[in-house]
Amino acid sequence: MNNIDTLVNTSVFNSSEDERKKARLEIRSLAQKHGVYPASIHQLYMEYGQGKHKNATIPAFNLRNLTYDFGRLIFRLMKEKNIRAGIFEIARGESTYTAQTHDEFATSVLAAAVAENWQGPVYIQADHTQFSAEKYATDPKGQAEVLKKFIKTAVDAGFYNIDIDASTLVDLTKADLKEQQKENAHMTAVLTDYIREIEPEGVTVSVGGEIGHIGGKNSTVGEFEAYMQLVEGERSKTKPGLSKVSVQTGTSHGGIVMPDGTIKQAIVDFTVLETIGKVARETYKMGGPVQHGASTLPTAMFHNFPAVNTLEIHLATGFQNIIFEFMPDELRKEIYAWLDVNCASERKEGQTDEQFYYKTRKKANGPFKERIWKMNADHKKNVMEGLEKEVRLILHELQVENTR
Repeated sequence: MNNIDTLVNTSVFNSSEDERKKARLEIRSLAQKHGVYPASIHQLYMEYGQGKHKNATIPAFNLRNLTYDFGRLIFRLMKEKNIRAGIFEIARGESTYTAQTHDEFATSVLAAAVAENWQGPVYIQADHTQFSAEKYATDPKGQAEVLKKFIKTAVDAGFYNIDIDASTLVDLTKADLKEQQKENAHMTAVLTDYIREIEPEGVTVSVGGEIGHIGGKNSTVGEFEAYMQLVEGERSKTKPGLSKVSVQTGTSHGGIVMPDGTIKQAIVDFTVLETIGKVARETYKMGGPVQHGASTLPTAMFHNFPAVNTLEIHLATGFQNIIFEFMPDELRKEIYAWLDVNCASERKEGQTDEQFYYKTRKKANGPFKERIWKMNADHKKNVMEGLEKEVRLILHELQVENTR
């Protein structure tokens, strides 16, 4: 292994916490020397909102496993295709079940940039900084403090792009749209102001909100306007606000799994993205709408996102599916045996094995992280070729080529 490979291996898998931290500091030092640095996409998104760039939908890659290898692939393709920006992200829940701290994740991505001779900004994002509705109902201040602590750790690690997800607090039992969005907007404003307090000097962290819980009812322009009016009414006017808002268009995270393990085709309402995006740009001068839960959609559908000015699209499960498809059979069997024991309580009545394993196998990313990273060379080559084929198609369909 070359020096950067060795450093990454130490930073992720060394048994000594001191050695892991030392390796991460060395990676960050190397990144700085190579002109690689964590950055906020806020300004670029506000320029998109002003119509200064051609229609293109920025891909946000959730790296649940093989973070360094997959990151290298993405940077290589971004250089080859002359792409301005791609986002490397991990959600709050993913960080836990993939066993990746903010510091580990960020340094693995920066190391990937160094290894591929990338120069310039690297956009690292905390996806779905999400509230627990159950915990918020009994202790709203306590839940807010938990999220603040999470955000502080992320920003300190170089996550200069934070997606606040208080959509779990939306109350659809209320008749009035502002009443429905009240708690969502309130906590979004509170956390936006908090981020402005802690962001490094010279950095305007890109902050995203979310109006519709992914997998729920489709979002409307009325909901978006109610939400934005409330957020703008509460947040500090002396600092920048949101650069984007996630909406629900008919997709769900991971897709809907049929009994035979295939994924049910989602019906995506692209008019949601188009109509909300128009109001977002014209009224609030922000980048626009974000699409979640899209990686299991047919790739041929992706050209529709830039066609309606979708700002950003989040991609996760489809990549995980490729890793599981091409990993060694014996490793997959071992993981499924582990799921039978450790996720047995999540098996639902009438659920087939295919449905159960598909829904729960993300939980094995952490316990089997080293085994997956270090699978034999032939299988890893197949995994990376599968990922490359998918990413190439996505980048082309999203029209981000030749935007750098």
